[in-house]
Amino acid sequence: MAPTIPPATLLPTPLSGYPPPSADGLFATLAQRASQDPFNLIATAIFVLAISHTFLVARFSALAHRVQHEADAQADREGRSRRPSPKAEFLHFFGEVEVVFGLWAVVLAAAILAWHGFGAVISYFGDTVNYTEAVFVVVIMALASTTPVVGLAEGALRRVAGLGRATPAAWWLTILTVGPVLGSLITEPAAMTICAVLLGRQIYERHPSARLKYATIGLLFVNVSIGGTLTHFAAPPVLMVARAWEWDFLFMASHFGWCAVVAILASNALYFAAFRKEFARLAAVPRPLEINPDETEADTPAGPVPAWIILANCLFMAWTVVTSHYPPLVIGGFLFFLGFAKATAPFQGRFDLRGPLLVGFFLGGLVIHGGLQGWWIQPFLGSLTEVPLFFGAAFLTAFNDNALITYLATLVPNLSDPLKIAVVEGAVAGGGLTVIANAPNPAGQSLLARYFDGTVSPINLLLGALLPTAVTFAAFRLL
Repeated sequence: MAPTIPPATLLPTPLSGYPPPSADGLFATLAQRASQDPFNLIATAIFVLAISHTFLVARFSALAHRVQHEADAQADREGRSRRPSPKAEFLHFFGEVEVVFGLWAVVLAAAILAWHGFGAVISYFGDTVNYTEAVFVVVIMALASTTPVVGLAEGALRRVAGLGRATPAAWWLTILTVGPVLGSLITEPAAMTICAVLLGRQIYERHPSARLKYATIGLLFVNVSIGGTLTHFAAPPVLMVARAWEWDFLFMASHFGWCAVVAILASNALYFAAFRKEFARLAAVPRPLEINPDETEADTPAGPVPAWIILANCLFMAWTVVTSHYPPLVIGGFLFFLGFAKATAPFQGRFDLRGPLLVGFFLGGLVIHGGLQGWWIQPFLGSLTEVPLFFGAAFLTAFNDNALITYLATLVPNLSDPLKIAVVEGAVAGGGLTVIANAPNPAGQSLLARYFDGTVSPINLLLGALLPTAVTFAAFRLL
């Protein structure tokens, strides 16, 4: 039986439990809240360290390779067989961006244990934190990356790309235009998974330049973040506010959706013009250039996938989307799918859960930390007028999941309609700036990381996403 937790030790302190904002301004309000609950500062400091760690993963990976190289060289000198170095493996673990927030969640748990006791740890991690989004992303990513689903999506997009003779440029435009908009129907995580897989096959396997690689992944993250705003059920930051603010399909399409489509088309056109010469070069490069060393003959389907298997996989996806707010139903459906996938293994191709599970671990760690940041995010949002609120939400999104930003906005009293629109616009517009800015981003990074020597540089990703983010700012604010 879980221990009984006295109300005074519940985490986080309810936002309604703080006094009204100070008349002396934001900093006075934050100082007041920090004084009332000093653990706020500790939780935020740990979160800042975790974010800083995400910018250092490439250095940990490089150090791991260096240590392993030295261990191999020493083994050769001593006439021993090469073996993985424990030190190198340890460093490599710290260089996996998907595990960063989980690692620092352990530090957070230790801090809660020291400050509030074991009961508070159990209460916060077991009862307060909502892992629904993480569970959904794991399952939808696994389903969307199966051979029947990817094959169906690839076939549909091939017809569109065929209008441009299925050149790399045509595939690039098709995937980055149709795929993100499709996210408004099949959800953003599913769209991200399909787009990332197809970009890998059609673009990244041709070994484009580093500039095109980062421009493409930055554009993908931005387009998927805004592409789910045509409806009220597909984008996580929209889901957080749709019911609370009574936003329906017509509201989303008329206030956000058409602006998002304009931004996607404009951003794609700008990057296409910038890289048109490289696209011409890639057209002369056959694909695939390489075979994934992890794949075997059993990883490829035995032949054309029967239509009934494709339909069944799609129905499992549909079930997951419909029941996305009910983890037991999502998990139950996925367990049924695992049995179905085993029975139809010759046509399912390779089915690897490592990527989806790591992404789920990343998101789970992020919501653990994010759940303790409301003490400063809510008054910050509540202190801004419309234009500063738009840019403030975009800025905060780069360091927090944008769904957390919009959720906290629903707790700000007396927000006017223009302010509500501004905070959601800012949250989705900034959703491509970092891996942690939007829930589907870790899925995209996980699927494409091998084309970036295992690690996507946070700085280069930011640079690749800046132009489409600026275009999105203009579309949302000026149209």
